[in-house]
Parts: sequence; C-alpha cells; structure tokens
Amino acid sequence: MNQNMFCYQCQETAGCSGCTKTGVCGKTPETAALQDLLVYVTKGLAAAAVQLRSEGTEVSAHINELITRNLFTTITNVNFDPEAIQARIRETLDVRRGMTAQIKDKSCLPEAALWDGDTEEFPAKAAQVGVLSEKNEDIRSLKELITYGLKGLAAYSRHAAVLHYENPDIHAFLQKALASTLDDRLTADELTALALETGKYGVDVMALLDQANTETYGNPEITSVDIGVRQNPGILISGHDLQDLEMLLEQTEGTGVDVYTHSEMLPAHYYPAFKKYSHFAGNYGNAWWKQKEEFESFHGPILMTTNCIVPPKDSYKDRLYTTGAAGYPGCTYISEDAEGRKDFSALIEHAKRCLPPMQIEQGTITGGFAHAQVLALADKVVDAVKSGAVRKFVVLAGCDGRAKSRSYYTDFARALPEDTIILTAGCAKYRFNKLNLGDIGGIPRVLDAGQCNDSYSLAVIALKLKEVFGLEDINDLPIVYNISWYEQKAVIVLLALLYLGVKNIHLGPTLPAFLSPNVADVLVRQFGIAGIGTVEDDMKLFFGEQA
Repeated sequence: MNQNMFCYQCQETAGCSGCTKTGVCGKTPETAALQDLLVYVTKGLAAAAVQLRSEGTEVSAHINELITRNLFTTITNVNFDPEAIQARIRETLDVRRGMTAQIKDKSCLPEAALWDGDTEEFPAKAAQVGVLSEKNEDIRSLKELITYGLKGLAAYSRHAAVLHYENPDIHAFLQKALASTLDDRLTADELTALALETGKYGVDVMALLDQANTETYGNPEITSVDIGVRQNPGILISGHDLQDLEMLLEQTEGTGVDVYTHSEMLPAHYYPAFKKYSHFAGNYGNAWWKQKEEFESFHGPILMTTNCIVPPKDSYKDRLYTTGAAGYPGCTYISEDAEGRKDFSALIEHAKRCLPPMQIEQGTITGGFAHAQVLALADKVVDAVKSGAVRKFVVLAGCDGRAKSRSYYTDFARALPEDTIILTAGCAKYRFNKLNLGDIGGIPRVLDAGQCNDSYSLAVIALKLKEVFGLEDINDLPIVYNISWYEQKAVIVLLALLYLGVKNIHLGPTLPAFLSPNVADVLVRQFGIAGIGTVEDDMKLFFGEQA
C-alpha cells in the first residue's frame, strides 16, 4: 500500500481503518513519523528505567516526568510542532545515555533502549518503528490498545504531578507496561491481561488526580455557569490543566481582562477555589471541534493547555498560545520556570488590544455533580429509584468529535424516557447539556461530573449505589453505558471500567480501528462490548418496547 504515514489511534481515523496520506486531525506525515519515533525512544527509556529498578537503582523524578510528558505529547490533537517533538526525542536520547551508563547488565535491554542517532537519522528510523512494524495483526492490536491506554494514563498522571501529587507505583507500572510492548515473546493472553492491569492503574491515576484537584481547589459544587459574554476584553482558556487556569486568573486579576473557559475547561467553574475571581466570566462555546468558528468570534487570545487543538485559521493563529505538552508551529509557546510558574503577561497585553468577545449564545448551564456532590444527595437519589421515579441511569460520557454520526447522541438524549437520568463527563456532554431535559423530583436529568478524567466520579457513584442497594455485581445496577470516544484518554477510561467489572458498554460512534477482528471478538465475548445502532433500536434494546 502506497502511504505517507500510518495512524489509527483516534476515532476519526480515515475510513475507520487508518490515516495514510495525512492525519484527519491535521497531523502531517512528518509530525506523525516523529511522534512514532518519540514513542519508540520513550519505550526504550522505560525499558532502561525498569532495568535500573531491578538492579536496585532509584529512577529519578525527572525521568518519570519525561516519560509521562513524552506520551502526553503524542495524544491526538496535542502537539503538531515537528521542532518541539524533535527536541523531545533528542532530550530523551540524552537522558537514556546517562541511564544506560549506570546499568550493570545491558544484555537484556531491547534495541529501543540502545538505538542512538542524530536528527538527520530520525526520518529513516521512524519509518522502521511505526505501528505497522508489528506484523501480527492481533499482537499489534493488543500492543496498541495498551500503548494508547498508557498515553491516557500518562496524561492524567501529568495533571496530578503539576499539583505535586504523585504515586511511584503508577510510574513504575507505566514504565514496565510500556517496556513490555517491546517484548515479542508475550502472547495474546498475556497482553490481554496487561491491558486489564493498565485499567487497574487507570482507576488509580484518576483517583490520584481527583484527590489532587479536590484537595487543591475543593470539591466541585452544583454551579450555574453563564454562557453569555461581558463587555471587557477576554482570554479564552481550553484544555484540562487547572493549575494553568489558576495562574491565569491570578495574573489577570485587576487588569480589566475577563477569563472564559472553553470545552473541557468548563468544569473549572464547579471548583470553590475559582469562584472568588469576579473576572472568571463564564464558558464560551462548545466542544473542541467547533473552535475554528468560536475562536474567530471570541476576538481575544486563546490559551491551549492540553488537547484538543484544531489546526488554526490564519485569521486567529497569532492569538493562539500553547503551553505544557501542547504545541503548534507558528504559535507562541508559554514555558514554565524551574518552580513550574508561567508568565502570561503576553496574553494579558494581547487581550487588552482586542475587542470583547462576540456573543454567540446566552443563558446558563448547570454542572458540578462529581461524586462528593452526588453522594451528598444519595438518599434522594436512592428514594427516587426505589419509588420508581427514576427507572435507569444512562452514562453518556466520553469525547465529542466532528463526525456527523455523533448527532446520534443528541437524538438519543432527547429520546430517553423521562424517568431516566444522564450521568456525563468529558466533552461528550456538549451534545445535550444545553437541551432542556428538566428534572425528576428536583434532581436534574443531566448530571455533569466534569472533565473526561472525572469519569472516575461516575465509577465512584456506581460503586456507592451498588453498596447502598446491597448488590453483589455492579452490572445489576439500573445503569446503561453508552459512551462516545475520540482519543487516548478515553481508552484508559474504558480499560478502567473493564477492570472494575463493568460489562455491556456500548461504544461509538464506531468501534476503534486499532481493534483487530479477533481482539474485538474477545472484548465482545468477555465484556459485552458493543457498538451503537439507530436511536430507535437502541431505545428498545435498553428500555424495551415502552421506551
């Protein structure tokens, strides 16, 4: 097959089989190749770290951070900048040289932990180590499933680490699992077990991030968020990094510049610590994929703290700033100092020269239903279930995306029986969080737990309900799982749910292209994983003829 690249890690991959000419996300073949090479050398670094630990040598915090940030950099729509990725490859090779010099027994190191090359050699090596270098389709599928889960795990670990919350066991597992994908001796059964173990650490890392966020910023509260605009100039912040938001709010206070959230940053409004800022104006726009229109109309500078970047239009490219793992060629990058502090003065001065945002909608949306808030309402929720007022909960969580088929989730939400409650997290909620679906006895029919990592809250809620109802099996709860996915953070959430024993998850709008037919069959047989159908058919499936 004549191809310039191969990538199938996201839901929108071309033809639901793989991007071979250029990425649907906007990633060029050059960037795709460099990301493949960055993953390869990071696996080599992980293998060296595993060997060092086995010899009794401690692995430094810098190496842990480097591995997590490298993986985060390769998540879909995070970093499109070839020079930045090349720099990360060079740094990784430099660090690994120092590590391998300390290793006593190098005989067990894989080739990825020994390869060395300069920038001119990167393209040739990248062509040798991409996804298709593993010829066995099923082994490739399982290794990619694990790798993509580890990318999501690394992202969540990084979010927690910037708030000074880390778990050495998570780093050790991540590095062991990453190194294991280089081992050609592992069988399909062993790789399947490793995928489930990855889910176990997915639960752990989301619990750690939940602890980091709530102990730093307080437990999310039920909050009404303004979706209109004010008359001051503004800065729009997108992504997931709450510390970046905190620093931006501190630095914009008293400047006459308002701060608005976009997409996955919406749940920041639910945290008590941010409510003291009077210039924290509201949420602007919708899910990440609408940013070309919404960034245009916002008028002011935009700060992308993580994914999801859509290649910007020239008309606002000079207003797009990136930080953390995110990057785009030609856009200003905001780095951090040795203490992790960032100087956002350039954005603030830029905002002062801009018009206020154009109003694109008005009103409010309500969220803040993370586990602490919902469990505080547990008696009310349980009574509603026991009385029959609530027949089922429907987990409509995950990612949003551009595919027209995703209108299914809006139509599905509209069609749900009035005695059902939606539990959501992630940007999937933008498909229905502005619908007027009402409430059941004062309980809103859409309970937004927060960002994609707050899918942990949905698991905590489910486990608590299992306990309250005295059930042996989480699958005996009146809960339907109909989850949309897009990128690799969703993969770690899925693996976490499978580890917790959740079965019969419906996944859409398409099943992942990286699941080979045999691997998909295993997931169907062991866990009941299924795709989506029509809204009418799925209503009958989930609720019977009386839906």
